[in-house]
Amino acid sequence: MPKLKTHKGAAKRFRSTASGRFKRGHSHCRHILTKKSSKRRRHLDIDTYVSPADEGAIRQMLPYGS
Repeated sequence: MPKLKTHKGAAKRFRSTASGRFKRGHSHCRHILTKKSSKRRRHLDIDTYVSPADEGAIRQMLPYGS
């Protein structure tokens, strides 16, 4: 069976954890930050897990964990 290709766009956005789940960052925290509150910016900085409904699609795009 041939090697599977990693989806490079997904590899830049998601990281796998030791338990096999995937972590992701939040959007809206790159620029135009002055109008956003400190609390909002602080909460956007914390990574979160990908929802279970999307995990299957990401697992296909990242066959080797990444």
